[in-house]
Amino acid sequence: MKISIDNLHKAFESRIRLGIMSALSVNDTLDFNSLKEFLDVTDGNLASHIKALEKEAFIGVKKSFVNRKPNTKYFITETGKKAFDNHLKALEQLIKSQK
Repeated sequence: MKISIDNLHKAFESRIRLGIMSALSVNDTLDFNSLKEFLDVTDGNLASHIKALEKEAFIGVKKSFVNRKPNTKYFITETGKKAFDNHLKALEQLIKSQK
């Protein structure tokens, strides 16, 4: 039997990007530090993966100040929701095809 992985999105191959999208799909917004703590990654590592997802327009950013300190929050976009849902459906089909 031939397995098709055509519908898996390359942007979600990284466990960190998969974690970012998973966390944002169940939360309205998360700040940088919350994502960093949740995923247990370094600042630079998280920043590079966030940048890649922003470039795809899968996540958006809201910048503000809290007590005169910068606060950056991230959210999943409609484009990101659709792409992530399609990726999860493709994974599910792949798993079901192996039974």
